[in-house]
Amino acid sequence: MIRIGILGYGNLGKGVESAIKQNPDMELAAVFTRRNPQDMVIRTKQVSVLSADELAGMQDKIDVLILCGGSATDLPVQTPAYAGDYNVVDSFDTHAKIPEHFAKVQEAAASGKKTAIISVGWDPGMFSLNRLYGNVILPEGKDYTFWGKGVSQGHSDAIRRVEGVKDGKQYTIPVEAALEAVRSGSNPELTTRQKHIRECFVVPKEGADLKKIEAEIKNMPNYFADYDTTVHFITQEELQKNHSSIPHGGFVLRTGVTGVDKENKHLIEYRLKLDSNPEFTASVLVAYARAAYRMNQEGLYGCKTVFDVAPAYLSPLSGEELRKNLL
Repeated sequence: MIRIGILGYGNLGKGVESAIKQNPDMELAAVFTRRNPQDMVIRTKQVSVLSADELAGMQDKIDVLILCGGSATDLPVQTPAYAGDYNVVDSFDTHAKIPEHFAKVQEAAASGKKTAIISVGWDPGMFSLNRLYGNVILPEGKDYTFWGKGVSQGHSDAIRRVEGVKDGKQYTIPVEAALEAVRSGSNPELTTRQKHIRECFVVPKEGADLKKIEAEIKNMPNYFADYDTTVHFITQEELQKNHSSIPHGGFVLRTGVTGVDKENKHLIEYRLKLDSNPEFTASVLVAYARAAYRMNQEGLYGCKTVFDVAPAYLSPLSGEELRKNLL
């Protein structure tokens, strides 16, 4: 049995806990939290909830530590801090900062002879793999990535920080015409505005200036200013009833040509449609935790990404079983 530790028990940590139950070669060893452990109740009976401080001495009880914090402030600190003592997996998803994060984790994991796999999930993660496969199979071609329809947690948080807003959710939605243009093989040049729209559902505070809120959201740089954005004002009850889930998904497409005269066109398309973004991400993390454990057993130390992990390491099946049943 591969003994898994979870650091952080939000939506992602709870998703990891559920995913472990679907993998018979794994067991949950402990949940670690920066909150008061006595205030937390987890779903798995007879498993301890411990302070994050106790990770200083739990190396002999945990095979892989799955880090379930956020990419903004948690993982840049936590992953390098724990990668020297534990095999770790994280879901760091700030694309522009992945090289910097990799370098810090590599130093820690290599010195401790541990295996760390970073930026695991669906983007980065599964979408990254599909972009790579598309590029190497169709070297003369073009990449397109569309996100949604789904809840953007970062953009939703940005809405909630606007003065006069009590609560809110934001959906990222692909523009269907842009998606179909890519599928047609016309290789369109698409701007940010042409690829996605943003739809906001906002609960205003009593007496708030709705026009001011709408203007501030639509003109917010780095979040909404470059998109066609719609703002709906609703009640807290409506938000809870109709927008309490966290769906997401998207598409990775690669168009390309082959042939002496480039006469044959091809399209590769990979799609995800997720009822629960954190639960799906958690399921990917758990599969890569198995890979981290196996790779460490083979002496493959240091920091890795999904590009470095052979698919067979992800499966509980033996090589013989994989060749017989899935090849």
